[in-house]
Amino acid sequence: MNVTTIDWVIIGAFFVISLLIGILTSKKAGSSAKEFFLSGRNMPWWLLGVSMVATTFSADTPNLVTDIVRKNGVSGNWAWWAFLLTGMLTVFVYAKLWRRSEVTTDLEFYELRYSGKGAAFLRAFRAIYLGVFFNVVIMATVSLAAIKIGGVMLGLSPIQTLLMASIVTVVYSSLGGLKGVLLTDFFQFFIAMIGAFGAAYFILDLPEIGSLQGLLSHENVIEKLDFVPDFDDPNVYIPLFIIPIAIQWWATWYPGAEPGGGGYIAQRMLSAKDENNAVGATLFFNIAHYALRPWPWIIIALASLVVFPTISDMQTAFPEIPADKLGDDLAYSAMLTFLPTGLLGIVLASLIAAVMSTLSTHLNWGSSYIVNDFYLRFIKPEASDKELVAVGRISTVALMVLSAFLALALSSALDAFNILLQIGAGTGLIFILRWFWWRINAYTEISAMAISFVVAIFFEVINPNVNWIMIPENQAYLKLIYSVSFTTAGWLLVTFLTWPEKDEVLLSFYRKVHPASWGWKKVLDRYPGEKQVTGQLPREIGLMLVGSIMIYSALFATGFWIYGEALAGSIATVVALAGGVIVYRSWKYIS
Repeated sequence: MNVTTIDWVIIGAFFVISLLIGILTSKKAGSSAKEFFLSGRNMPWWLLGVSMVATTFSADTPNLVTDIVRKNGVSGNWAWWAFLLTGMLTVFVYAKLWRRSEVTTDLEFYELRYSGKGAAFLRAFRAIYLGVFFNVVIMATVSLAAIKIGGVMLGLSPIQTLLMASIVTVVYSSLGGLKGVLLTDFFQFFIAMIGAFGAAYFILDLPEIGSLQGLLSHENVIEKLDFVPDFDDPNVYIPLFIIPIAIQWWATWYPGAEPGGGGYIAQRMLSAKDENNAVGATLFFNIAHYALRPWPWIIIALASLVVFPTISDMQTAFPEIPADKLGDDLAYSAMLTFLPTGLLGIVLASLIAAVMSTLSTHLNWGSSYIVNDFYLRFIKPEASDKELVAVGRISTVALMVLSAFLALALSSALDAFNILLQIGAGTGLIFILRWFWWRINAYTEISAMAISFVVAIFFEVINPNVNWIMIPENQAYLKLIYSVSFTTAGWLLVTFLTWPEKDEVLLSFYRKVHPASWGWKKVLDRYPGEKQVTGQLPREIGLMLVGSIMIYSALFATGFWIYGEALAGSIATVVALAGGVIVYRSWKYIS
């Protein structure tokens, strides 16, 4: 590629601004651990919402979408579109509950909701399991995307790319804490969106494509355009649509889409000014993430089927790319090599922004687990704020180094996505019910975590080599169904075979968080003086459904208008607007 001086100036300016934000916020961030990890719990909804969107707009996300579209068409995106349902459940049910809990991290929740050695074990183990292991895997997939972009667009080796992508990110993340991350995310989000839309617009004008109409009528693309899969073939529509929409969204755990909220989404909600700002931030995030962003990625993915119909075509065009890094997800970066001077610099800066915004959030989030839920809680409870910030900064660097090494061993973002879904299968329902059902205890979560991991190892490591249960190759989705079934049956059995938490622990949690009282009635009835409040749960669940229909309608309305289907686009637009009116008018009842 011919990256000119203008392009490098744009990229350099982006790096300088990102570093300046980290430097300018470093003094405030270093004043205390809560300031470093929660920005003083005083953040507005719009800043938090944009940060959530920027974090999920990682460089590996368009790669993942491209991989999905090339393999399974537009309808294959239900693999992640289905997570809108749990996102809207978080908006209308759980955002307020998280903010009321006033914990520093979502892992601190364990010793608020449970007690004893079980709660302590959960907090310590998951601090390392999620903060280090899972977190490093996620950052490695992001770094893998950076490697592919650097190799295709700049001709850089994997190590060169990782050094460039990680050094600036580590510097401003370790200096500025969460506030530095939030402000940098805000700046990076707009760069990323301009780059994505600009790239899609220009690529449609390539001679090989000709126009939007030329793309949509191309023989390689026509069969990839449907929003839902072909319902004549169960081996297509069951894994691509039925499983995600019926099971995956509530039954699996995935970072950024945890049922009931969690991880860095919970971190943003916990740093909000108040409950309303927590709800507003998560609502904005879901609208932007599902309705605003996907189409530029989808258009570029479809265009890649015209320019690079097969992986071998990409291999011919980019012979310097290592064989283990070649895959359908490489097509997104390959298409960006056609961009002109100036726009190329903006797009490169936008991709760097996508990498850095995700890495910075995961570095701060993972570091918060290591510091608050492991070091402070179990290693040195008397540690000063200055020491905790220092440990946070050291762990930030360590997490980046570990993820960089793992990135060198990975080959596909989609492979990592599927593995993470498999490991979390069957645990999601616990995260939904633990706020509303008194009977769930620490051993419920421990057993679910252990069973889901063992089942995942069986299906992903042992069974592919032996195939003891004879799953047909075209019915691999059965692995997720089996995993959810085994894990759910296991943790339910453990729940009823173990003692519930002590009444004083349950009452303390209930009084602080004020969940709907229906699932707590058996405990509350033992204390006649205890106030039982049913709250707005039915209305909130209703709004979750209305909000989901609103955002799906907006997503598909955009698609219909792009496809030139005016009637369908008009109907979907009206439905989306009607949903927006209902949500707006109902806001006062849930706030």
